[in-house]
Amino acid sequence: MTRMRSAQITRRTTETEVQITLSLDGTGVACITTGIGFLDHMLHHIAQQGLFDLEVKAVGDLHVDDHHTIEDVARTLGDAFRAALGDKRGIRRYGSFILPMDEALAGVFVDFSGRPILVYRNALAEKRPGDRMLDLAHVFLQGFADRAAVALHVRVESAEDPHHAVEAIFKALGRALRDATELDPRTHNVPSTKGVLE
Repeated sequence: MTRMRSAQITRRTTETEVQITLSLDGTGVACITTGIGFLDHMLHHIAQQGLFDLEVKAVGDLHVDDHHTIEDVARTLGDAFRAALGDKRGIRRYGSFILPMDEALAGVFVDFSGRPILVYRNALAEKRPGDRMLDLAHVFLQGFADRAAVALHVRVESAEDPHHAVEAIFKALGRALRDATELDPRTHNVPSTKGVLE
């Protein structure tokens, strides 16, 4: 009997309330309302490209700014991935994807190692320091990596438009997560010589 690889997570703070339902073995169906249109759009990319069924409801202190909501949605999504994966038995563990988005080219590489780290290299950020869209993408990726307990490497090799750079990242993230979380039909073991991925 195959176990259901899904999770429901709720996170409440004085700044936000986030509810996420995630199924790793879905078809890309998404219902997302965060109050931030651009974030909704990016989360739809993760669901569609990863073939995850994803429901996200978030209410945050948007009168302050977008930061708290984006960070807490990312953290809650990371928690949902950890819960849905359980002991990670039978998964591929590693995933990567390089994605072109018009003039932008982004690569995402992920390892569900249990050791959280984000390595973020964005060529456009050097040309446009302080760009809000690029900064908030970094905030999301850091929050997700911390709570999903993944090694997450993100590289934007080239871009001129911040929207395209961030969209390329999120689409590639969905594809890389799909690769890493898919079940490998050749094994039912934990993909580590240690026998455990914490």
